[in-house]
Amino acid sequence: MKKLVAYITTGYPEKSFTIDLALALGENGVDTLELGVPFSDPVADGPLIEKANHKALELGFKFADLLDVSKIVAPKVDTLWMGYFNSFYQQNFQKLIPLAREIGVNGLIIPDVPHEEAALYTELFETNNMANISFVAPTDSEERIKEIVANAQKFIYMVAYTGITGSGQSEDLQPFLASIKKYTQTPVYVGFGVNEKTAKEKVIGADGVIVGSAFVNILLQENLTLTQKIEQCSDLAKVIKEKINS
Repeated sequence: MKKLVAYITTGYPEKSFTIDLALALGENGVDTLELGVPFSDPVADGPLIEKANHKALELGFKFADLLDVSKIVAPKVDTLWMGYFNSFYQQNFQKLIPLAREIGVNGLIIPDVPHEEAALYTELFETNNMANISFVAPTDSEERIKEIVANAQKFIYMVAYTGITGSGQSEDLQPFLASIKKYTQTPVYVGFGVNEKTAKEKVIGADGVIVGSAFVNILLQENLTLTQKIEQCSDLAKVIKEKINS
């Protein structure tokens, strides 16, 4: 069974909605949830997620909101925090990782920390049985891929192309996938540009997909009620989960 990872922006449009949405996604095909930490300059994210980040911050998102949401969601849905290093560093990283583990969070995705810098925190993550998700990009040499995936935990975030999330760019991923799987047994999930139209193609040869902008696009629809947003996100999750396993 191929896996579906869903990203949502924490606190947009409100904290209680994030909790309701997260739990609904967990009941409708989402295997792992990325709780996005709103940040003013999300450099790896496309315009939709960037817009949701800014809106959440304008509405007063605080890091404490992430903790509140996680305390309710993490015991019920496999939960990761996705954010930029400064957001975590400001919370005292050495104390934050044990706290995250205590709450039930299983790992972090930090796109602006290169592999070499992430290695500095290996012991911290391992001691707390937390995953620090590894990224592999098409621009990485085979030697670098081998190094990055050597100790990869939980899954490898395979960047489907060079760019930002949500662009939907098409390319042949098979040679890239083969070069990763040559060196690891860790599952490889494809991210960037994955939606209901592209998921079936992108998951070929991979173990799962990571979907963000397609869900956030629904959250940004101001003509929808909160209930309708949850219903549409749930339906989208079911469709994508079915497509990647058909």
